[in-house]
Amino acid sequence: MHGRRLTAVASPLWPPGFGLHERAALADPELVAAFRGVPTALVSDCLGRCVGSRGLVPYHGDPALTLCGVALTVRVRPGDNLMLHKALTLARPGDVLVVDGSGDVSHALAGGLMRLAAIARGVAGLVVDGAIRDVAEWAEGELPVFARGHAHRGPTKDGPGEINVPVACAGLAVAPGDLVLGDADGVVAVSPNRLPELLGAVGAKAEQEEELRRHHLASRDDPALRARDDERVDALLRARGCPV
Repeated sequence: MHGRRLTAVASPLWPPGFGLHERAALADPELVAAFRGVPTALVSDCLGRCVGSRGLVPYHGDPALTLCGVALTVRVRPGDNLMLHKALTLARPGDVLVVDGSGDVSHALAGGLMRLAAIARGVAGLVVDGAIRDVAEWAEGELPVFARGHAHRGPTKDGPGEINVPVACAGLAVAPGDLVLGDADGVVAVSPNRLPELLGAVGAKAEQEEELRRHHLASRDDPALRARDDERVDALLRARGCPV
């Protein structure tokens, strides 16, 4: 089942623009647990440094609070949260609600009451390409939330919208069941079939960075180590034709 993708074809029983689908492929729970606490920067580096969210703001108040869970995706009409409410009723503990609100920040899609409802259901967090409100309540922490912005104006509840379809969310391509990670640096999403290989790459990258940390700490008292860093940078410049 891993790697299978849902299509955005609604049931003929639903009105145009509405749809409710099942997640055909879910990230393995053991792999989800293994990625908990892994920095998004490491994941992004291992994925070629060209993936990840753009323009999302963490509103949960605590920069140490991180997000890790499985994507339950929602596409809504800008400023309307009817299908987001429906998605919340379907959420399982550990799910991340990933909302494609087209980047519109004129009306909030989620507020403090929805925050409490999400906590009650064990939701791991929200990623909203749109606005939220009740900012002070989100800033109390406990539930990670990343959003494009905030607005006091509330949403409509008319639809349409779709649940568990591939969405575009602040520069992210997210499919239902993807692993979603978020921290103070941003948000990344990874397909389930890439997780085993990625976990090994992330571990190797973390070891490499830890070695560099030890090197830089030691170089405070060792001019030879600093000279080695100087030469490494100059070598990169020479490789690009610079006369250093």
